[in-house]
Parts: sequence; C-alpha cells; structure tokens
Amino acid sequence: MRKPAFYLIAPALLTATFAWQAVAADTVTAVKVAKAPVLAAGAADAAWAAAKSLTVPLAGGANFGDGKTSATIKAVYSGDMLYMLVQYDDPTQSLRRFPYQKQSDGSWKKLTDPNDKMGHDDNAYYEDKLALIWNINNSIKAFGQQGCMATCHAGEPGKAFGNKYTASAGELGDIWHVKRIRTIPTGKSDDQYVDHARFDKDKMANAGRHGDPKTGGGYSNIKLVSGKPEFMHKSATPANKEGGTYYLKAEDKAPFDDSKFKAGDEVASIMVSPFEGDRGDLATAMNWKSGKWTVVIARKLVTGSKYDVQFDKLDSAYNFGVAAFDNAQVRHAYHIGPLQLKFAK
Repeated sequence: MRKPAFYLIAPALLTATFAWQAVAADTVTAVKVAKAPVLAAGAADAAWAAAKSLTVPLAGGANFGDGKTSATIKAVYSGDMLYMLVQYDDPTQSLRRFPYQKQSDGSWKKLTDPNDKMGHDDNAYYEDKLALIWNINNSIKAFGQQGCMATCHAGEPGKAFGNKYTASAGELGDIWHVKRIRTIPTGKSDDQYVDHARFDKDKMANAGRHGDPKTGGGYSNIKLVSGKPEFMHKSATPANKEGGTYYLKAEDKAPFDDSKFKAGDEVASIMVSPFEGDRGDLATAMNWKSGKWTVVIARKLVTGSKYDVQFDKLDSAYNFGVAAFDNAQVRHAYHIGPLQLKFAK
C-alpha cells in the first residue's frame, strides 16, 4: 500500500505543504445532561439522544478494506465530567496482537507481520485502536488549520514512519489512545501527550510521544523463558479458543504449563493492569458489533495536569483530531483538517 505522503514530511514543513487543504473546523457540541451515560451501555444510553452527531471521513490508513472509514462523534457533559461517543465502521474485529503460537515441533513463536521489514509497522498481527488528539492551550500553532496533521510523523531512518512530535518547543498535544488489547480490558484508555522531543537513535521510542506520568499499572510484554512464555491465564484457555483472550490480566496470571497446550494454540504476549495516576484519567468502554466499533470515553473536565487539555472555559472551542487503526500499528486512517468541541449551556 502506498504510504500517505504526510508520514514522510517533518512537522515544520506541513504548513506550506497542506495550506491548500486547510478547511474550517467541523464542530461537535457537548450537551449538558442531568444523568451521565453509563459507559458499558454504549450508544444505547438515553443520554446520547440529547446530542447532535457529527460524521467525518477518515482516509489514508491500512486495511479497512480500502483504507477509508468514517467516524460519528457525539459529546455530553454532566457535573464535572465530559463524555465522548465515537462510532466507526470496521469490517473486522482485530484482537491478535503479537500472540505466541505453539508450533508443530513444540516450540513457541511470536506471530508478526512478514511484510514489516523495519519494525513498528505491523498490519497483520495487531489490535484495533482509536486516537483523539487535543491541542493543549492552543500551543500547537498550526493545529487550527491542519488539525492533528500538525503533529504528523517525520521521515527518519530506523522506523517505517519515523516519530511523532510537534514543530516547536512549548507545543503540547493531549492524546487519548484507545487500545483494544492493552488498555480496554482494564476499563481505561492510554492517556498520552506529544511534544517537540526529536529523534535520537538511542531513544527512538521516546521521541515526541510519551505516556502521562503514572503511579502504577499499565501493560508489559510477556517474555519467552527457556523458549516458552513466562505466564499463562490461570484457566489455561488458549487465546484462540472460546473463553480465551489475547491479553492477560495481572490478577489472572499463572506460571506457564506447556503440557496444557497443543500445536496451533495461541496465548497472550501482553500483560495488562489499570493505569493509576495521571495516565489513568480516561475511563473507557469499547465494543464491536456488526462491523462497527462503539467507543465511550469519560474524563473530568479539569484534571489539573499540564499534559492534559483542560475544558475549564465552557464558552471556548477546543480543537482536536481523530484517527482510527484497523489491525495496524501505525498506518491509521485520519481526518484532514481540525475538528472542534464546543459546549452548549
């Protein structure tokens, strides 16, 4: 698949490159409701009937059939909380994030995309994800014209799509990163931020995008020890069998017993627990049904964190962008131009 051009351009060049594509921001209006929506109820909760929906096209991604989909967004607020509802079409539910699979010779192998030659670009064995990115204090100067494209990936050696960062020191974006396997089983999204930190060959993973500070929880890779996964689910149910999962909650782990598995069985390669502290601000529910994802995110209007957008002025507009990942590590479908959130009193 042809790589979207913006992945190969440094953020500082985006203004000139995409000026012809600048469009007025489409608006999502958050409506005040007396009773907050229940996250697990998804779009069926009565609170969402009060909010008008906005549907926006997303393009340029891997998979999704033709790399395109559309997202429908609603917002409500109640008390000191904001609630966002995002639904988007995705023909497949992708759950097999780098699973370990038992081979016919009894060995275990982590499944990865054979077409991923550089790493960090798996489009075969990954999870579905959704991301919202917010302009913190309007610090990202080009965000109002370009939306999240103002923080796009620069073409750099060592990674298929380089790293994500803002153009200048002091520019900060708040990323709400919904990860179906690594975070949703814990009822959270991954609260992250993006800054201007530049590529460093010794710290590739740290350039630009970071997790908010945490006091506990998170996700970590399950290692191979003596050729076998270190842990399994205490039920010993393979991930690819009914009742199995491609994640392992920390409280469900047990020492690995190879005798419980046969060739072709798969087990999780990631262990998860709820983020605590600043990184755990985003309560989230995510459900797939009949080719559509429904995501509900709840967050306090004001968190006090410098790494978060603060919805402290209900008469202001807050610019954001949205991206959806279909079984893709980085090749997301994206919306061109800014979106904005406003509050109805």
